[in-house]
Amino acid sequence: MSEHHLRAAMPHRRQAGFTLVEILVALLIGLFLLGGLMTLVQDNRRTFSSQNLLSQLQDSERLAMTIMTDVIQSAGYFPDPTTNTAVSALPVAGVMAAGQPFFGTYNAAAPGDTLTVRYATTTGDTIINCTGSSNTTGNVAPLLYSNVFSVLNGQLLCALNGAPAVPLVGTVSASAIPNAIIVNRLSILYGINSAGTGTNVDTYVNAAGVANWNNVISVKITLTFNNPLYSATAPGNPQPQYLTFQRVVSVMNQTGI
Repeated sequence: MSEHHLRAAMPHRRQAGFTLVEILVALLIGLFLLGGLMTLVQDNRRTFSSQNLLSQLQDSERLAMTIMTDVIQSAGYFPDPTTNTAVSALPVAGVMAAGQPFFGTYNAAAPGDTLTVRYATTTGDTIINCTGSSNTTGNVAPLLYSNVFSVLNGQLLCALNGAPAVPLVGTVSASAIPNAIIVNRLSILYGINSAGTGTNVDTYVNAAGVANWNNVISVKITLTFNNPLYSATAPGNPQPQYLTFQRVVSVMNQTGI
C-alpha cells in the first residue's frame, strides 16, 4: 500500500490543547485565589501591628503603675522611729506641713491631677524613688524624697526633689510618630475614713475633698491613654478613642501592708 493510501486510511485525531475560554476561566480563578491570599496577608499584617501597638501600650501602663505604686506605698515612711519622727523627717516645705506625706491638685479636664508623695530614707534601705534609684549616699541621717507626678504634652512625668521633671512613659503629643503611646490624663482619688479613725476606707475623694492629708489610707490611680488603634475616619469608629487603667495602692505607713 502506498504512503498516500496509508495516511488516508489512518483515523483523523483532534489536536490536544486549551481553548481561549478555558484559559480565561483559569486566569480568573487564579486571580480570585491570589486576591484572597493577598487579603489574608494584609489582615494578618494589620492584626500583628494592632497586637504590637496594644502590647507597647500595656508595657507602658505596667511601668507607670509599678513606679507609682512603689512610691505611693512608701508615703510617710521614715527610718529609725526611736530617733526620728514624721515631723523631723518630713519638714515644712512649700504647701506641705511638717509630717505631711501627700499633696495633690485636682483638675477635671485633661491632663488631669498632680500628686506629690514624700518620705525619708536612709542609705541602703532600697526604697525606690520615681526615677528608679534609691538612697546610696552612705549617710545614716534620713534623706527626704519628694516625688511629684503629673501629665504634660502626652507624657507621664515625675519631678524629684525639685529637679526638672523627667518622662516616665509616653511620647510628646506633638510628635509626628504614628500610633505613638500618648498619656492623656492622670486622675487621683484618695481613700479616707470619713470619721478620721481606723484604717478602713469608706470613701474616695479628689484632692479638693481631702481635709487632712495625714489621713489618706490608699490612693486610686487612673491613667488614661490615647488608643493607638483609634481612627476618626474609620467607619463607625469601632475603637474607643481612649483606654483607661486603674489601680488602688495601699499606704503601708497607714495599713501596715
